[in-house]
Amino acid sequence: MQTTVKILKRPFTSTLFAILCGLLVAGIILIVSGYDPIAALGALFRGIFSRPKYIFKVIEKSTPIILTGISVAFAFKTGLFNMGAEGQYIIGSVASMIVGVKLNLPPVIQIPMVILAGMLAGAIYGGLVGILKARFGIHEVITGIMFNWIAFYLCNFVVDSQIFHKPNTMRSLSINESGFTTLFYKWKNSKEGIEYLKHNKWLSDILLKTDVNIGIIVAIVVAIIVWFLLYKTTIGYGIRAVGLNSKAAEFAGIGVKRNIMAAMTISGAICGLAAALTITGTSPHAIFKLGMFENVGFNGLFVALIAHTSPIACILSGLFFGGLSYGGNALQMDLGVPSEIISITMGSILFFVSLTDVVPMLADRLAKRGNKNAK
Repeated sequence: MQTTVKILKRPFTSTLFAILCGLLVAGIILIVSGYDPIAALGALFRGIFSRPKYIFKVIEKSTPIILTGISVAFAFKTGLFNMGAEGQYIIGSVASMIVGVKLNLPPVIQIPMVILAGMLAGAIYGGLVGILKARFGIHEVITGIMFNWIAFYLCNFVVDSQIFHKPNTMRSLSINESGFTTLFYKWKNSKEGIEYLKHNKWLSDILLKTDVNIGIIVAIVVAIIVWFLLYKTTIGYGIRAVGLNSKAAEFAGIGVKRNIMAAMTISGAICGLAAALTITGTSPHAIFKLGMFENVGFNGLFVALIAHTSPIACILSGLFFGGLSYGGNALQMDLGVPSEIISITMGSILFFVSLTDVVPMLADRLAKRGNKNAK
């Protein structure tokens, strides 16, 4: 009995419960809409795992939302809701593109410069939200949303400018090739590479049909660093103390305002890193004129909530989200299932995540009944 109660109280159990409930809701909607839920689940899994290309496409799609999820999770630890992650991601994309187009240095210099530009832009944008919160008490959700729109229209302005606009398109110029972090980019486009890949279908399916890049490795490293910072350093202790009880933290001599600004700056930098790695790692290595938000930052909120704001769990949560998003294409192609079904599934999972306290409550009741029966 005690073992069962302990398992039910774990965050993993609550998350699994939310995922299963979300899938159940999606299954009911599929049945009502006249689709076979078993066939839909099979199509979803085939769209993720049936080819090496699909697996690496899921990883490619998941990488930026893993990083924005880590960013949001980090801000949560200070008691902040980083609704500005989308704007920080966009502004990081703009800065990375500008530096990548204007500079053409050797890769060993060019790549760090482009990535640092994105991180710096995201850090400044997030830091501004932190300053407004710490100095003037303006809620970060309000400023974050307003900053999202500023970044949105600034992106469109830059794309349309004569300096960066690519003629006859809706996007900017691509960054210089020396800034690419796509793996084996030159080799796979060379005669030798093409000839070799002709005789290796598995490898050609990965390298020629996906943009395999260093992003996922960086995301995993960032998750570990953030976890270490939060739980193994005095800085992390201060950040978590402010998030748990800001008044008690201030009474204990911890600088609340300083930690708020630091948390939002670091959170913004991680969003900028996600943007920079997208620009350097995936085609066409440019930014587009936005008709709507890209949702990379907003999806990071979903990832962080599914992960219970754990930086390490954001890796699995982001891969799960990316798998649903990419695998959902197979539902449309194979069965004609509307894409809205995937959105409903994700929304349902997020709804049940907000009810995660229900599972521990059930565990407590189960424990009480066990104690009564024991007596």
